[in-house]
Amino acid sequence: MAEAYIVAAVRTPVGRRGGGLSAVHPADLGAHVLRELMGRSGADPAAVEDVVFGCLDTVGPQAGDIARTAWLAAGLPEEVPGVTVDRQCGSSQQALHFAAQGVLSGTQDLVVAGGVQNMSMIPIAFASRQAAEPLGLAEGPFAGSEGWRERYGKRPVNQFYGAELIAQKWGISRTDMEEYALRSHRRAVRAIDEGRFDRELVPFGDMAVDEGPRRDTGLEKMAGLNPVVEGGSLTAAVSSQVSDGAAALLIASEQAVADHGLTPRARIHHLSVRGEDPIRMLSAPIPATAHALKKTGMSIGDIDLVEINEAFAPVVLAWLKETGADPDRVNVNGGAIALGHPLGATGAKLMTTLLHELERTGGRYGLQTMCEGGGQANVTIVERL
Repeated sequence: MAEAYIVAAVRTPVGRRGGGLSAVHPADLGAHVLRELMGRSGADPAAVEDVVFGCLDTVGPQAGDIARTAWLAAGLPEEVPGVTVDRQCGSSQQALHFAAQGVLSGTQDLVVAGGVQNMSMIPIAFASRQAAEPLGLAEGPFAGSEGWRERYGKRPVNQFYGAELIAQKWGISRTDMEEYALRSHRRAVRAIDEGRFDRELVPFGDMAVDEGPRRDTGLEKMAGLNPVVEGGSLTAAVSSQVSDGAAALLIASEQAVADHGLTPRARIHHLSVRGEDPIRMLSAPIPATAHALKKTGMSIGDIDLVEINEAFAPVVLAWLKETGADPDRVNVNGGAIALGHPLGATGAKLMTTLLHELERTGGRYGLQTMCEGGGQANVTIVERL
């Protein structure tokens, strides 16, 4: 049976909105990690058979197949193609899946997976607004669809609304969310201070650490914030941060490992993606994780470390309730509430962090999952070698 290995994984520090990466062209952000990835791996860049990148809101500097543009901006071989993937927040996790599937199928031997997003430059949902307004169309991908309206009515299709629905369904209070958010910041600050991210990071100019974690935050400060949705419990403090960044991984077959003298660091053990209610939207990691564990014959207790994207605190808290996972194995170095969520890059970023933390702790299995627009979730399980 064919195997797919992760042989290298890197990421930029994540910048805050308007922060150290905000003025950097997305192609240059992507190029930065691609150059470092190939340099660290020792593989011949000309042997790469495809570059699969995640990115949302692909307009302006993120348009025109940013995977290809970033590879060329890095000065890497012109004969290597690139393709850009949009599975919303899971785009670069899906990029990893496509890269690994190419290797597992036996049709490719060396594939780059990654993602990039400059949310400071191109705000979330900017692309749909820009496309709709000049044409006189209703804003949003669902507006005007008779089939959608017949099936889901006029209920809001909105991530904040979805997060509120999760909090209500699973009985998660504002206090629960704020305590979780504070823990995320504290874990992220600890990880930075202990140098846990140092091996995975590629500094960009003077920026060598993630900008998001807040050392001075506390429950009192969080309690003073107004809800995002009137009458709701969700605030900015328990939500992921608007961010900029890029990440990339190199996926290799056994043949590529032998041909290029590479060192496999982890084996792709499982790949899957599932969907559920697109109105609640953000709870799909729950059935997706159950599906992945059933397919592999594993239990949640077999997983040493988990990275589940902290789009909002109730996403993780509901997942913890349903799976029974040990909170001390989940997002051990903080998550997107503290570290940020550069949409198209986050999937690759989380896997990069998961790989390095498995290596640091000696864990065997790591599981990554994240909620995605449309009520979807990818699950990736890797085995450290």
